[in-house]
Amino acid sequence: MVIPPPERAARVTRFLKPYLLRMHFSNKYVSAQVIHSPTATVACSASSQEKLLKPNMESTRDVAAAAKIGKLLGERLLLKGIPAVSIHMKREQKYHGKVKAVIDSVRESGVKLL
Repeated sequence: MVIPPPERAARVTRFLKPYLLRMHFSNKYVSAQVIHSPTATVACSASSQEKLLKPNMESTRDVAAAAKIGKLLGERLLLKGIPAVSIHMKREQKYHGKVKAVIDSVRESGVKLL
């Protein structure tokens, strides 16, 4: 049974940042997804585990792979009509290395970051 998210007033939802960029880095793969906060659904995602991307990548876990994932995610966001996202980083994540590569390539693809 799926429990729907609580209903929020329209005036509150208007001032929230509805789309949230989350990144996950494992020892083997890089993945990023954009979550629509009011409905708690995944609006768009990209991962280095995708079968079409694996042959084109030398490594699925380095900074270059993170940059490709960010670029792909940015292009998918623009195709879905999502012009801006807000960034959610975990406490231990810093704007450096793979995190920076994903964020910069999403920004370079034309998506605004809030």
